[in-house]
Amino acid sequence: MPSPTTEPTTALEKMDRCGDLSHRPRVLLGKMGLDGHDRGVKVIARALRDSGVHVIYSGLWQTPRSLAISARDEDADCIACSMMSNSHLVLVPRLIGECGNVGRPDMIVNMGGIIPQEDIQPMLDAGINELFHTGTTLESVVESVRKVTEPYSELESDHPTAKLARNISFAHAGRAPGDAARKRPGRVIGLTGSPGAGKSTLVAAMATEAVKRGDKLAVIAFDPMSPITSGALLGDRLRVDFNNVDENVFYRSLAIQGEDYSTLKDVVELIGGAGFDKLIIETVGAGQNEVRIRNHVDNTAVVVVPGMGDAVQIDKAGILEIADEFVVNKADYAGEGELVARLQEITAGRRIYETIATRSEGIVELLDGLFGE
Repeated sequence: MPSPTTEPTTALEKMDRCGDLSHRPRVLLGKMGLDGHDRGVKVIARALRDSGVHVIYSGLWQTPRSLAISARDEDADCIACSMMSNSHLVLVPRLIGECGNVGRPDMIVNMGGIIPQEDIQPMLDAGINELFHTGTTLESVVESVRKVTEPYSELESDHPTAKLARNISFAHAGRAPGDAARKRPGRVIGLTGSPGAGKSTLVAAMATEAVKRGDKLAVIAFDPMSPITSGALLGDRLRVDFNNVDENVFYRSLAIQGEDYSTLKDVVELIGGAGFDKLIIETVGAGQNEVRIRNHVDNTAVVVVPGMGDAVQIDKAGILEIADEFVVNKADYAGEGELVARLQEITAGRRIYETIATRSEGIVELLDGLFGE
């Protein structure tokens, strides 16, 4: 019988291994093809995060195009692609090609997985930067990320979305972009609420609905930066099906300490200047005192779920007080009616939307209400 183990999934000590670089490395992790196993890639994600890397996890079942779009919009320093489905000889060259098609032919692609010896050179010839086999140490993976992280410079690409992504990197690093157009989008919505309320799933459902209507939508999703390593795990975008929405949704993940929105004004104006008139800003999972997002948006929607607390908790000053609208998500959960009744006592006429984001219920009404359609 195998014996249980209490060993951690990563033996790497949690420490900042990237603080000496020009910026925090941004690595896009993704799995192409039909491989449904993600344990290994999550181990890599944690090891990188615990070393000070900003890790963007795009999820399972990615196509070459969806992965390329994600890497471009996130302005990743490299794609770390995991392959276990024996389709690398087909999918990897397509990924390299799609990076060029979406305006980033210079995108660095590293690959890990079970690669037969005879396929190594064809993968390198296709444009793979580095290959990692089973047994590669986590320290080697971190070092490979350090090696590809170069100071930001102007892109040679003329692709407008690629340039937008790089300009956001400049702005978020406190460096003014060159001659980029600036304009505030017509409607900027802040979406906030406690962790686990389903904000990312709501955003994904609204993005899908917006694209069905022929609209374009931009999303900025904030996640917390580690106070120990300054690393971050940016996993909100995996809720959006980029295999379907394609380039109609611009989605950018950013890590911050606390509520540091000091660069947000510039980021918002760059997005508007690039032609996006509708923008959703998803905050870090918020507590009662995390309310600064309201200073940067036109309307603040606060997401709550049944079971969030008693009447005293609901009535406390703070996050509920800043709401222009309330979204009661997971409306199929027990206690939903009671929560809505309690909210009605304090809303003073503010609208309450009831949604089940996982089934796209109530999303049409929410999208119409937030963007005034």
